[in-house]
Amino acid sequence: MSLSLWLTLVGACLVISCTPGAGAINTMSNSLGSGWTRSIWGILGQQLALLVHIAIVAAGVGVLVSRSQVTFDAIRYVGAAYLVYLGVRQFRAQTAMGGVALLDREPAWSMFRRGLLVNLTNPKAIVFFLAFMPQFVRLDRALVPQYAIVAATVVAVDVLVMWFLFASAARGLVRLTARESGRRIVNRVFGGLFVAVGVVLAVVH
Repeated sequence: MSLSLWLTLVGACLVISCTPGAGAINTMSNSLGSGWTRSIWGILGQQLALLVHIAIVAAGVGVLVSRSQVTFDAIRYVGAAYLVYLGVRQFRAQTAMGGVALLDREPAWSMFRRGLLVNLTNPKAIVFFLAFMPQFVRLDRALVPQYAIVAATVVAVDVLVMWFLFASAARGLVRLTARESGRRIVNRVFGGLFVAVGVVLAVVH
């Protein structure tokens, strides 16, 4: 891959990662609940899901998923239901005394698993990569190294954006969450956002 093509790839990845979605909401929620540093676990889970999507597309299975309306809809509705579930749980989250939310100290594996599921249950990511990846892959050259470069670039850019943009942005709400009323507002806002994204995922084709 030429330097100019790779820089184009980086630019495209930045635009994609900076677009708010379920992953960004999940990252901000983790940063507020467990701290900026520990939010990386949820981000890493999201990256594993992206790698799975890329592998599916590279293997050609993505074409089958995108052409099978039943399979696509089944994954889409499961993903939407999971986001709504996360939203309802966040909306109803209780707060503890002493200015510490009950979601504090959430195990790293729990955040990693949720990040994985949030991105993994989005079949539109597969369709997106089907349209996105061919722009940066040449069939007359070895495919594995090219897919590896694309995957590494997508993951690196997304980690940086999620951690240093969205997770950092959530830190600005720390003062609000110092009070129980503030934590309740934040829980309801993020819960509502999760539900909204889930509904959009289920309704918009």
